[in-house]
Amino acid sequence: MLETLKEWDRELFLYLNGLGIERFDNFWIFVTQIESWTPLFVLFIVLIFIFYKWRKGGAVVFFLLLTFGITMLFTGITKDFFARLRPNNVESFAELIRILQKPTNYSFFSGHASSSFSVTTFMVLALRHYTKWIYFAFIWPFIFVLSRIYVGVHYPSDILVGALVGTLFAFFFYYLCRKALIQVSPESDDIVV
Repeated sequence: MLETLKEWDRELFLYLNGLGIERFDNFWIFVTQIESWTPLFVLFIVLIFIFYKWRKGGAVVFFLLLTFGITMLFTGITKDFFARLRPNNVESFAELIRILQKPTNYSFFSGHASSSFSVTTFMVLALRHYTKWIYFAFIWPFIFVLSRIYVGVHYPSDILVGALVGTLFAFFFYYLCRKALIQVSPESDDIVV
């Protein structure tokens, strides 16, 4: 059964990666870089301070950074434990796939997926009662993780598991964040679930 799932994963990767069109390469290389999204991260922090003000906003930013940090630490430990080669490092794929990046660390699970979904889910949970527009933030992780298949460095299962792990960490740390905010301002009515 596990071998069947791995085969489906490889076949789906080959199909999706094969959909790449050369004239879009520069776009996908740009969006796969974390630095390309710096304006979005700045916007996230500004929004936190706009809606939570300074004292509570500082606490929310702390938990956002904690969510990101713990997610990345767990991702790194998991990658080393499973030691799954990235598609770009599999010799039998060399002539079959489009490779636009060549990282040498392990594949399972995607740090791009886990980090982007943890940050975005945390932001949506924190701001959903203040602005419904925050749901559009999920465009970022979807584009971000699709780029990982396009550039040839992750299987679909790497991305799905990474997204799930990141989302779970976001819910957990948002729960802790809410508890901390209630401790800071137990009389406050503006802390919403």
